[in-house]
Amino acid sequence: MVETAPSAPDIPTASWVDRLAPVTLRPYLRLARLDRPIGTWLLLLPCWWSTALAMDDVLSEQLITLFALFTIGAIVMRGAGCTLNDIVDRNFDSRVARTATRPIPSGDVSVRQAVLFLCLQLAIGLAVLAQFNAFTTWTGIASLGLIAIYPFAKRFTHWPQLILGLTFNWGALLGWAAVRGQLDWPAVALYAAGVLWTLGYDTIYAHQDKEDDALIGVKSSALKLGNTTRPW
Repeated sequence: MVETAPSAPDIPTASWVDRLAPVTLRPYLRLARLDRPIGTWLLLLPCWWSTALAMDDVLSEQLITLFALFTIGAIVMRGAGCTLNDIVDRNFDSRVARTATRPIPSGDVSVRQAVLFLCLQLAIGLAVLAQFNAFTTWTGIASLGLIAIYPFAKRFTHWPQLILGLTFNWGALLGWAAVRGQLDWPAVALYAAGVLWTLGYDTIYAHQDKEDDALIGVKSSALKLGNTTRPW
């Protein structure tokens, strides 16, 4: 039962999913947030930035190939991250007005179905990762620890937005590695900048849920910073 005053659900209506997708697929597409592409862009842009930064010739065929691979990878891995997050947060989501209509808390997708869908997305992501050089593949695999930790972060730290930043901007390392086969300081600097960028925008986003978060006992940078968010 929702514990707070009604608010707008975060699932858009009349999106391309509602207009074009078969009815049976719609809950899974919503679970992967394919009706809300902004998260995919936020995951993809550091990959593209880093790839272009590492290239000597930004008009090369290699750039187009890498951009295409990173695009597919960002779509499926953003979906996988959202699916995992919704599996872990299903009991919290059912108690927050904004998230109560998501596929798992609403009953449109069972936990078992969500886990199978997660495995499918991870398999596709691994297949994409295998197209890169060995150093990039292992660098990508190393991000799985952060992906696994993030859904639990708000239970033990006021800085889950920082964990998200470390996770979402991993592409800043991958793009450079895919071109150079190693990591160098420009990629590390871009990664650090991306982490701060994410910390900023997701703290603003977290202010939407701070009343609900306080009620159900989870933490966020919005709750930690409170009225000092603007100067920070």
